[in-house]
Amino acid sequence: MTVNPIIGDSTNQIFANLGKHLFGWMMATSTSKYDKIVSDRKHSLFANLQGKVLEIGPGTGTNLSYYPKDIHWIGIEPKADTHSFLQKQAEKLGLNIDLRIGNAEWLDAEDNSIDTVVSTLLLCSVPNIDYTLQAILRVLKPGGCFLFIEHIAADQGSLLRQIQNTVSPIWKAIGNGCHPDRETWIALGKAGFSSIHYERFDAQLPIVSPHIIGVATK
Repeated sequence: MTVNPIIGDSTNQIFANLGKHLFGWMMATSTSKYDKIVSDRKHSLFANLQGKVLEIGPGTGTNLSYYPKDIHWIGIEPKADTHSFLQKQAEKLGLNIDLRIGNAEWLDAEDNSIDTVVSTLLLCSVPNIDYTLQAILRVLKPGGCFLFIEHIAADQGSLLRQIQNTVSPIWKAIGNGCHPDRETWIALGKAGFSSIHYERFDAQLPIVSPHIIGVATK
């Protein structure tokens, strides 16, 4: 029997689209619970921000409400269609923002110019986490800090880790490159920061419950 490749491609696209819709629905239903879990942690992590703060991949501006109003906020956001929304959110909050096009591996900022870099749920999906961490180190001032909240791989040998490893190819395809089993803490340890402090917590999400929150200093 001969299979029409056009039909095959069309079927694959349909399944891919269905997968993305399912992923979006699953994440949306968890958002309210997740926000409650991380809200206090974000307040604590971002409370003392000063000077130039660069956030990588701010998306729709989830973190803007947690920032002090007197900082110089710079957002590196590759999706230009979100910029107008971010601007409106910032205006509502009385926050002056500087939006720039770029990505996590190419940060549109000068060397040694940023006091703090922020990422939340970003390092899971960057194509090359090592390149991203080197870009962060490049733009940070000496003594500057990288603040992060990221989901990570579950413990080796655990049932959840086995599930993460199994679903990883599909998860990456429907979740914009998100790696459910990325060992982010290991990459941080090898990047070259002078100090790293983090704690683990359970975010009560399907597949990606294990999280870390912390500060890495240049």
